[in-house]
Amino acid sequence: MPRANEELEELLSEWAELLAVSGADAFRVRAYEKAARAIGGEAEDVRAFDDRAILAIPSVGKSMLARVREYLDTGTVQELEDLREAIPGGMRELLRIPGLGPKKAMLVHRELGVASIADLQTAIAGQKLRGVKGLGAKTEENLARNVANLRATGDRILLDAAMTTAEAVIASITEAVDVEAISFAGSLRRMRETIGDLDVLVASEDAGPVMEAFCAMPRVAEVIAHGTTKSSIRTRKGFQVDLRVVPADSWGAALIYFTGSKEHNIALRHRAIERGLKLSEWGLFEAESGSSIAARTEEEVYAALDLPWFPPTMRENTGEIEAAGAGTLPEPVTVEDLRGDLHSHTDMTDGVAPLERMVEAAAARGYEYYVITDHAEDLAMTGASREQMLDQRKKIARLQKKYPAMRLLHGSELNIGKDGGVDYDPEFLAGYDLLVASVHSLFRLSREETTARLIAAMENPNVHVVGHPMARLIGRREPIDCDFDAVCGAAVRTGTALEVNCFPDRLDLRDDLVRRAVERGVTLAIDTDSHAPRDLENVRYGVATAQRGWARAADVLNARPVEDVLAHVAAKRARA
Repeated sequence: MPRANEELEELLSEWAELLAVSGADAFRVRAYEKAARAIGGEAEDVRAFDDRAILAIPSVGKSMLARVREYLDTGTVQELEDLREAIPGGMRELLRIPGLGPKKAMLVHRELGVASIADLQTAIAGQKLRGVKGLGAKTEENLARNVANLRATGDRILLDAAMTTAEAVIASITEAVDVEAISFAGSLRRMRETIGDLDVLVASEDAGPVMEAFCAMPRVAEVIAHGTTKSSIRTRKGFQVDLRVVPADSWGAALIYFTGSKEHNIALRHRAIERGLKLSEWGLFEAESGSSIAARTEEEVYAALDLPWFPPTMRENTGEIEAAGAGTLPEPVTVEDLRGDLHSHTDMTDGVAPLERMVEAAAARGYEYYVITDHAEDLAMTGASREQMLDQRKKIARLQKKYPAMRLLHGSELNIGKDGGVDYDPEFLAGYDLLVASVHSLFRLSREETTARLIAAMENPNVHVVGHPMARLIGRREPIDCDFDAVCGAAVRTGTALEVNCFPDRLDLRDDLVRRAVERGVTLAIDTDSHAPRDLENVRYGVATAQRGWARAADVLNARPVEDVLAHVAAKRARA
């Protein structure tokens, strides 16, 4: 049975949005947001928790417990249902637009009757916003750009949402029927940052029961098609899932066919033709005789085409087939290669779990080292004072005794100012083990200003990693504009690592920039930027992004022993 954590996280996040739209107190909205993140970040399924265990989750008090318990017992919460009825459905959609916010959303709804993104686009086109007190032409311009950016993702969903759905579908099928093999495929298996329709592939000699189990899942809102070997459903969240059943003898060929991009598959078929073969989802065959060459495993099919097997993340026809054939395709970094995490947060700043819980979760992953990097003092609302940082450093030293096999390092995520400056003075910064610096504001500076800003930060001997370097939020905020080649040159020159941030709405650096950075000799850091224990699992998304950019373990700072990480920091500081 799928975990209830994700369901509760979605429910409480929706509740927070509805409260914000209704004009509720900001502290109440924040309470729901924090509870949603805390429950979603729990490693264990809260369905099995008693009331005491639920209350032990950070940000969950007695009133929140009552709501959680009502949902777990009944599958709904009446108070939320009432709130849904009271607020127009399109109003929640408006909150997805960066720069609008609940107050402006309510303002344009009250003054102009705007209740959806389509309504807002019409109002912008008619220049009606500038007639509302507190808004103007600049507001219209910014919102028009942000709506266009949001629309660019269409109906595609973020990687983690797609993965959660796919894994739940697979769990439902395997609980109901026995199958010989099952996997998600398509763009999800290639780990694209956003996903359209979900593809699930099953190997079974009896497709009927598989199709029945698939179409009867509780999460199904609509059966789009119900066939003998292929069916499609739409989930309650609006995601389309396509299921195909193939014979076990064709499993490998089908998995290749339904995983690779269209261009990758065409290139493979051309390679087969050059060898007098024919490749399809059913297998690899002799073109003239039709006799089967390989089909059961991916490895067999690739080998018959004179290729080694390589990860699905690299199957985009960006040169991987040629490189694999020539023996020059790099062996990409894996989750197992990572020895630690260099970027994480606790509830001292904007995390939702205490230091002890975050360290416990890192130790459970078998990490050799773990860096706590709460926000520094310049970040409004969430930054920590010097006194808090020093107190945390003492707690880390005490906690280290409990985890002798894992080195605990004290760091901070600094805020990169407009001129490239960061929090704290050099003397205070020197007391940290490792420092990440990130852009958190002023996202629309000119290309020249942004490039200079990043380079100035990297020239600081106390900036060891630049976090989420492009500052993007997928579908919500465009990347900052910079001369990326110049940034890479400065990263190499100053000995600064650039981060591949694993958070699903960031994946920053994105895959194409990872490849450019690697080609220029930049050191990467693959970090989860965790704010809850379960966020540590997002490492697979960052690693997949790095794989798509052809990064090797040798390119990644936190794939190295802790001594090498500390040497990296010491070398950077020695440049001062």
